[in-house]
Amino acid sequence: MEVAGEPIRIQSLAQSGLTQVPPQYIQPPHHRPNNSSPSHSPPKTIPTVDLSGFDPTRRFSVRESIGRACLDWGAFHVTGHGIPTDLLRAIKRVGLTFFNDCPASDKLRYACDPTASASEGYGSWMLERDDTVLDWRDYFDHHTLPLSRRDPTRWPHFPEEYRRVVAEYADRASALARELLGLLSESLGLPTRCMEEKVGEFYQNITISYYPPCPQPELTLGLQAHSDMGSITLLVQDDVGGLEVLKDGEWVGVNSFDEDAIVVLLADQTEIISNGKYKSAEHRAITNSSRARLSVATFHDPAKTVKISPASQLISEFVPPRFREVVYGDYVSSWYTKGPEGKRNIDALLLES
Repeated sequence: MEVAGEPIRIQSLAQSGLTQVPPQYIQPPHHRPNNSSPSHSPPKTIPTVDLSGFDPTRRFSVRESIGRACLDWGAFHVTGHGIPTDLLRAIKRVGLTFFNDCPASDKLRYACDPTASASEGYGSWMLERDDTVLDWRDYFDHHTLPLSRRDPTRWPHFPEEYRRVVAEYADRASALARELLGLLSESLGLPTRCMEEKVGEFYQNITISYYPPCPQPELTLGLQAHSDMGSITLLVQDDVGGLEVLKDGEWVGVNSFDEDAIVVLLADQTEIISNGKYKSAEHRAITNSSRARLSVATFHDPAKTVKISPASQLISEFVPPRFREVVYGDYVSSWYTKGPEGKRNIDALLLES
């Protein structure tokens, strides 16, 4: 759907008064959020790890907690991470202001290049394929690291503090991601900087996603099921709820119980480096009929030229490599060409045991 050559944004659709979603947003039955059978067991939730400001006297217990969370879930909340509450509030506030208060004509000044994969700017979908079911989501993607990629003039000028807040949050999130990779390495018995060295210089993107109310949430997804491509993702969200993580075949809601909590999602390259001991988190976003939802995902990826393979320290005569080596740029190209479809892209790298 387009108007004057410009794709229609989901927010505009939601505000148009439609009572049924267009066909290209209707998920096949086996992907719909009401497909899961209700569970009669106590509700599950991802673990929470208090980093306690990276107090060195608690490092052992913190990394043990992170290790258990990575073994069981591939996802966890962190608190005590050092990113100020005011900054977490600010990154959500400027994002919400852009989507809700910025005139449509101003938003379109920052529109993504529709012919390029995951180009920077304002958009509604990221895949190259024409046959994919579309997500019920608008977003703004920012290229924030390395600094050579960072050009704040490509980011919204409204509200006034938008560019400053995004840049400050990017730097804070990068520092936190490095600390977490260090704890992940140690929890695997690896040297502290092992994972960071294998990933190399962060290529960081910040994607602010806006999920408008949907007239038929039982037929749609705000974001289809997938695992992230890179190494580690940090996510902050509002209190609306909608993020779900797949655990033992069941979709588990991940709600923000604490405005200081940040969701950590392990991504595919970390699963490869850990030789499959830790799993990347398969996740999705569902919609609802009454409230819009906002989230801020910060992705930390290798450079496209980096080769990723299992850490040599985790390979032995008795523990063979589980994944073949991959050039990260080739992995990204495959992801965008084939589409995510759960974890099929990382599964394609599995070696026969």
